[in-house]
Amino acid sequence: MKASDLFVKALEAEGVEYVFGIPGEENLDLLESLRESSIKLVLTRHEQGAGFMAATYGRLTGKVGVCLSTLGPGATNLVTPAAYAQLGAMPMLMITGQKPIKTSKQGRFQVIDIVDMMRPITKFTNQIVSGDRIPSTVREAFRLASEERPGAVHIELPEDIAAEQTSAQLLTPSKTRRPIAEYKAISSAITMIEEAQSPLLLIGAGANRKLTAKMLREFVDKTCIPFVTTQMGKGVLNESDPRFAGNTALSDGDFVHRAIERADLIINVGHDVVEKPPFFMHHNDKKVIHVNFDSAAVDPVYFPQLEVVGDIANSIWQIKEGITPQGNWTLDFYKDVHQAYVEHRAEAEDDNRFPILPERLVRDIRKVMPENGIVTLDNGVYKIWFARNYPAYQPNTLLLDNALASMGAGLPSAIAAKLVKPDVPVLSVCGDGGFMMNSQEIETAVRLKLDLVVIILRDDAYGMIKWKQANMQFDEFGLDYGNPNFVKYAQSYGAQGWRVDDADVLIHMVDKCLNTKGVHIIDCPVDYSMNDKTLNQTIKALSAKL
Repeated sequence: MKASDLFVKALEAEGVEYVFGIPGEENLDLLESLRESSIKLVLTRHEQGAGFMAATYGRLTGKVGVCLSTLGPGATNLVTPAAYAQLGAMPMLMITGQKPIKTSKQGRFQVIDIVDMMRPITKFTNQIVSGDRIPSTVREAFRLASEERPGAVHIELPEDIAAEQTSAQLLTPSKTRRPIAEYKAISSAITMIEEAQSPLLLIGAGANRKLTAKMLREFVDKTCIPFVTTQMGKGVLNESDPRFAGNTALSDGDFVHRAIERADLIINVGHDVVEKPPFFMHHNDKKVIHVNFDSAAVDPVYFPQLEVVGDIANSIWQIKEGITPQGNWTLDFYKDVHQAYVEHRAEAEDDNRFPILPERLVRDIRKVMPENGIVTLDNGVYKIWFARNYPAYQPNTLLLDNALASMGAGLPSAIAAKLVKPDVPVLSVCGDGGFMMNSQEIETAVRLKLDLVVIILRDDAYGMIKWKQANMQFDEFGLDYGNPNFVKYAQSYGAQGWRVDDADVLIHMVDKCLNTKGVHIIDCPVDYSMNDKTLNQTIKALSAKL
């Protein structure tokens, strides 16, 4: 058969449902093969949007998300999504085209070495030089993309290779099981936890994969050990649980850090050093148990005393089965910390000022979103407020990126989330800066007839950097810009546009949009003027008193 047909059949054999992207002339054989396949092509308006969609598909499903581009400028536009998936541990395959490699067609026009370009930011990158190599190359790419630690892979399919004939046969995926932790490591972990005075469970990004939530819930139910989460560990356990002690949205100085400081043992489950550090280790009596699929990547602030390496769910199950809860554990302080945090945030959440405070916005969105509703975030200072103040009740219901932390991902991520879970309400929160980086994907959402709500937090500036600028005592400079009329902008794409003009309006507007068909874009002015004082002064002063 034609090599491009074999390539698509290999994708089908791997269970691919969608290919996100923008084809070019070098992909036309592959495009024709896709047309006759069971795979749905989601045509996007920018390759970066396609890459973010594929990565989010992988994050939500655990299967490999697939995106497609042409050579040259199309392929270079996938660099940021590649890094996004690689750092965020999201399984994703990028397929790029290339000029014929057996004969020169147009000299070096648009030709750059995409394989070499992708090498530092992928787990695997390869140019297919023969149709006979398609089955093994595709199988290897999917294997590497999906096995722990997941990430980005890349295959380049040149134009002439796609068009040639091949008699190669597909390869059946082998059956594999993840290794489990060695029993001596489990035994040592149990002893360390039982001998601790104030153990604390910390849930990181790696625990948000492979269905670890059930075992972690059983562990917490048996031991009553409180838990905290990193930004990308939110939702693994229900954060309305009274044993939840907070999220490490800030690097230090928050209420949750008082809990971390008090702990003499941290059970660090799914920690990933690509994520902003949830705590800083020092040379003292505090001990850390590293529970993860892989061994710890040691750096100056992370050097655990014990590593339990293997399937996380199985490791937690083994520890849970063997542990005996200790009557001398001192855990009440963790409840006091969280109560102080709740009392402090309540004042800002009830503030009626307009433009709206981010604390009030987060509370109102949490009130209107169902427990299984998915919120996707772009990247900006509001991400801190959502990580810190938005209780997530189920895994992967607050999708934020604390690894590459790229702007422009919020809207494409929401589109992918809605395709994966069409019956679940999906809402995207974007700053005006990040939204405009991929706002053209509104057309994609409208064309796909998705029911989607996007809230644009408008402050007419790059607010995160302004906050840092203020924190460093610099004068405001170089970070303000203008915006379009977002209501008319939405309408020009065929979406519905709305504008918030009072703090009390937002919750009712979001509720109405979530229950009305179509794509809704909400322009919501936000007041970040208190960020510096609240995050850098007030919170630190109040938490220091505990």
